[in-house]
Amino acid sequence: MRKSFYHFLLKFRHPSPKDSISQFANDAYLDHSFPKHSDDYHELSAYLELNGHYLESMSIFDEAWQQYISTEK
Repeated sequence: MRKSFYHFLLKFRHPSPKDSISQFANDAYLDHSFPKHSDDYHELSAYLELNGHYLESMSIFDEAWQQYISTEK
């Protein structure tokens, strides 16, 4: 069973984020409504488009998603 995107993203958390994915990970951790068990691109994308005010750009999510797909194959 593949791990959720949220679980994958948490490995990028850092107290002093040095890049946009680390900042995304920190912010997603603080977002109590984030779909923590999802591994579905469309569900996550739709959620972030409506609720991801902490993302500067959806391209950050897309970059993290590509890393997730590469890692989880």
